[in-house]
Order: sequence, then structure tokens, then C-alpha cells
Amino acid sequence: MEEIVLDREPKLRNPLMVAAWPGMGGVAIIAARYLTEKLGAQEFGSIAPEGFFDLSGVLIEESVVKDIQFPESKFYLAKNSEGRDWIIFIGEAQPLKNGYQLANLVLDVAQKFKVKRLYTFAAAPTHIHHTKRPRVLAVATKPGLIPGLERCDATLLKEGSISGLNGLLLGAAKQRNIDGICLLGEIPIYTTNIANPRSSKAVLQVLAQMAGLEIDMTDIDRWAEETDKQIEEKIYQLKESFGEEARGLIDYFEQLAEQTSAEEIQPEYRTEELLKEIERFLRDKGEQKGGH
Repeated sequence: MEEIVLDREPKLRNPLMVAAWPGMGGVAIIAARYLTEKLGAQEFGSIAPEGFFDLSGVLIEESVVKDIQFPESKFYLAKNSEGRDWIIFIGEAQPLKNGYQLANLVLDVAQKFKVKRLYTFAAAPTHIHHTKRPRVLAVATKPGLIPGLERCDATLLKEGSISGLNGLLLGAAKQRNIDGICLLGEIPIYTTNIANPRSSKAVLQVLAQMAGLEIDMTDIDRWAEETDKQIEEKIYQLKESFGEEARGLIDYFEQLAEQTSAEEIQPEYRTEELLKEIERFLRDKGEQKGGH
């Protein structure tokens, strides 16, 4: 079976590529799917799942075994009337094995269509309040790309690491001498398991600025407002249900709301301890209060 299946092989004009897999806060996958929708991109190829994913069982519906469904890895194409086309790759799940091989299959398509630049997205958990405008950190595969990042609303990430395929793809691109940039949107460390459309919007804004692209942000703004309300409700419940018992955590949220940058806050406990406190109050004990 062919690993890459393309429905057609169109002629593209100065194409750029975005590639994304799920990660913390859903930052990458939300941004890529939103871009696909707003550009009207259409599916034109996929990568076969065999060799990357495995299944441990099947689903049953009305006593009948449902069809086996592997996570999909698809390519979408947006033809742009302004003279620059877009290829968007979206992987529904991070591969369980052979991630480097999967990254190189994506790059095979990028080179086949002579993609001028590859973009990936990721999340950067920091001490930021969920209602604040997140920074976008950025890294590149070549020093020559840095000045372009400095001219945009991005903060250069000097050191660290980018986990998963959203980062590995850049490493594989560097090996092939492909221009690549990763945009990492800040997310609060207490919302890593919650969809964060606000951060996804931030990375899309930088992408749009770099590529001279117009993206309607109306829908993602509405989603971000709804998410903020849901988080605020959880914090309100925390105050109402636990009071002084959760005083340290409540103070932390209040500090975040008042600060103007992620560097200002000096939490009493380390990040690992903070996450345990959040889980203890917002999940386990919240369920106990509800009688479960």
C-alpha cells in the first residue's frame, strides 16, 4: 500500500505549508483547522495510518461491531487568487510509533510541490491569566528567518524544546534544508487540557502578518469568549466551595489577573505542585462536592 495517496497533483503558485497535530490546549490543531475552514481548503491527499497507529479494540453499536477507524492524516489545498497557494496538513492524532518517518512523509509532499516555507504551531505553558492576550514565541530552522520574526508580533524562543510532531517536523525540515518556523502560543499552565482558541488566534495573527494573509477571526473570538466564561465559572465554584482551604490557589489566579506579563508572577510553589493543587480542587474535590 502506498504511504502517501494524492487525489490529484495540481500546479501550485509559491505554496506555503502549515502542518499540525494535537497538543496542549489544542493550539496547533485548532489553528490549522480554523485556517482550513477560512481559506476554503479542500482535501487532496492523505497518509496511510498503517505503521504509525495501532488499535486495542473495537466499538459496538446495537450489537454490531463498528468499522475500524484509524486516526486520519490528511492534506488540504487552498488555491489563493492573490498568487500564493496553501497546503495544510492535519494529523488527527500524534503517532504512536515511527514519528520521524511520518514527519518525512509530510516533507516529501512539501518538496514535491516546492513549498517555500513550512509553518508548525505549538503551545507554550506559562503563568498567564486565561483572559490575557497570549504572547507568541517563535523559532526557525535558519538564522536568516529570524529578522522576519522580529518584525512581527512574536517573541524569539532562545532555548528549550518543542515536544511531539509539531516540533520534530521542524527538525526533519532542517535536515532537508527547508525553511521552517514554529509559532508557539502561550497558554495558562492550568488549562493545558482545555481547548484554547485564544492562543490559536494569536498564532494565526502572526502567521497572517508574516504571510500577508487575511483571516476572519470572528468565530474564533466568539469561541474564546465562551471558553473564558467556562473557566471563570470553575474559578467561581472554587471560591464558593472551598474558600480558605483553596486560598493559595485563589490568590494565584488573582495575581495572574492583575499582572501585565508572564514574568511578573512568582508563585509560592513549583509548577508541578501548582498543577496538583489545581487538579485536587477543580477536579477530584469538585466531584466529591457534587455527590459523585
